[in-house]
Formats: sequence, C-alpha cells, structure tokens
Amino acid sequence: MTVAARRTAQAPLEAGERIREISEREFALFQTLILRDAGIFLAPAKKALLVGRLSKRLRALDLTTFGAYYTRIVDEGDRDERIRMLDCISTNETHFFREPRQFEFLERHVIPAWKERGAPRILRVWSAGCSTGEEPYSLAMTLLHHFPPGSGRQIEILATDISTRVLARAEAAVWPLDKAPEIPTAYRKAYMLRGTASQEGNMKAGPEIRSLVRFERLNLNDERYPVRGPFDLIFCRNVLIYFQMETKLKVIGRLLDVLSPDGLLFLGHAESLNAVTDRVSTVVPTVYTHALPKGARAPGRPEARTA
Repeated sequence: MTVAARRTAQAPLEAGERIREISEREFALFQTLILRDAGIFLAPAKKALLVGRLSKRLRALDLTTFGAYYTRIVDEGDRDERIRMLDCISTNETHFFREPRQFEFLERHVIPAWKERGAPRILRVWSAGCSTGEEPYSLAMTLLHHFPPGSGRQIEILATDISTRVLARAEAAVWPLDKAPEIPTAYRKAYMLRGTASQEGNMKAGPEIRSLVRFERLNLNDERYPVRGPFDLIFCRNVLIYFQMETKLKVIGRLLDVLSPDGLLFLGHAESLNAVTDRVSTVVPTVYTHALPKGARAPGRPEARTA
C-alpha cells in the first residue's frame, strides 16, 4: 500500500459515514493473518462473520476501511490491537458442566480409580480454551468435592485462553443467575455465592474454588507452550474444530507432551482422534490417553461388562 493510499484508507470517519465494504484482497489478508496467528481458518463463507466482529474495532479507532485496520495491526505493529483482533474473532460459547457424560465419567470411573490406587499428591489439571471460566470452575467443584481440604491432596487448575476479554470475565468469576441451573444443586449450594445489592441477579464462585484456578493467556497455535507439565487431566474441548488438520496434529502433539503418562485428554463431542494420530488410545469416546501396548487397559476405563 502506497503512502498516499494509506492516508486515504486511514481517513477518519465523518458524521454518518459508513465503513467501506471489505474487498476480496482485504479478506484474504485477514484470512492469512488469522491462520498464522491463531491457527483458525476462515472459509469464504465466514466473511460476514469477520466483518461483523471487526467493524466495532474500526469504529472505535475511527477508521473507514479494513485495509487501514490491517495496516495498523501489521505494518504499524500495534500488538495490543492485534490481540484485540484475535479476541473479536474467537468464539466463546460455554456452559457449566458442559457435556455431562464426561463429568459423569470423571466422577464414576476416574476419581474412584485414583482413590483406589492412590491419587497423585498434587492433582494438576489444564483447561485449554477456558472461555469465561465455566469449565475450570466446574472441574474445581468436582475435584474439591471428592478431595476436600484434609484429604492429603492438593488441586491445581490452569485455565488458558487466547482471548484476554474472556479471561478477564473468567477471573472475575461472576455469572448471571440464569446459569445456576447448569450446576448440580449440591455443588451450587456449597461453592457459589448469590449476589446481593448491586450484584443482585448474579452469582460468584466462592473463595474455596477460586483459590484453585490460575488464569493465563495462551495461544494454542504457538510453537511452544509456557506451561509446566505433567497434567493429570487436560480439557481441550470444542477448540480443535476450528483448526486445519496440520495445526490440529501439532496442537495434539504439544498437549500430549505435557500430559502425564497415565493422564487423560478430554475433547469435545464433535472432535475425534480416531485415524488422526497413533499417539493416543481411546479410553471412552472423546477421552484419550497416551498410546498403550496391545491388551493394556487405559486408566479409568470402565471394566468390560459380560452378558
């Protein structure tokens, strides 16, 4: 882009002026940038989504074109705005105790197996792609219920996401009461606080579970993860569906590198590693562990039933 063209593209919005329609070239630039930075491929059908999510940033910065916005975050090196751009394109739908069968498997099979053979002194869990915090706090409630203070077990939960916006909400640990029915009654009564006065209509995670969770920004597309393994459980659910196969394999490899030898990797219900990699063995659908020798039994796998 020439200097003159750049000045034209960056002309401030005037009263009533609309942001110009994104060109095919501009969309291609953002496609490449987002794929490189976040590993997320935006198909041509996602153009409207990109425009809808980035338009508010153009308005906030008083820019008229997507080319000007691209210039700002790439050519001019505005790193903070580049992170905000990734925040905008991230999808952050989540719920407490999402995919209940996995939590049922955790409570009925994994935790009893830990207790039977002796759980690790420190139970380390990673919620990768934690969004607004419902997943790591669901894990905190579940584990603290089974390993309360005095049980001789310490619980550490790392929660990460690429979006600084949702991480701020997760750290605040405040949600509308509309979400309360997602939490089992016993857990809700034990670990959630009901808001009063200015917080009426909200609920907040209690100090017992907030103390177990640590939040950090992490991009799963990075070549190296600044985390310390091993982890007994890794939840990376409904994240891989946004990646192309090459990126997906790299992410799975990095997750397995920090999963303990008998640890478990939980994926989303629409994600499967069957015929994708030979580095894992299936424990139950969407739950995996490191590849096992033929005939070996995966940790936490339910016993086979006889007729």
